[in-house]
Amino acid sequence: MLEELREIICEYVDVKPEQVTEEARFIEDLGFNSYDFMSMVGQIEEQFDIEVEEREVINIKTVEDAIKYIQSLQE
Repeated sequence: MLEELREIICEYVDVKPEQVTEEARFIEDLGFNSYDFMSMVGQIEEQFDIEVEEREVINIKTVEDAIKYIQSLQE
């Protein structure tokens, strides 16, 4: 799942794939702004066939948070 997320993230921000680690924070480390982040969430919903709760988005700070959240929705 990290590889899939890495590809999506690199479409939205100008970072090298190796910078996208599980510990990387979307805003502080990867340079997301809120618009890009929400656009990426929409793409994640499509790619993984899930629906992200708007109130849960604020809890997704790191790539690892995103992975855990996606996995919880797929169970």
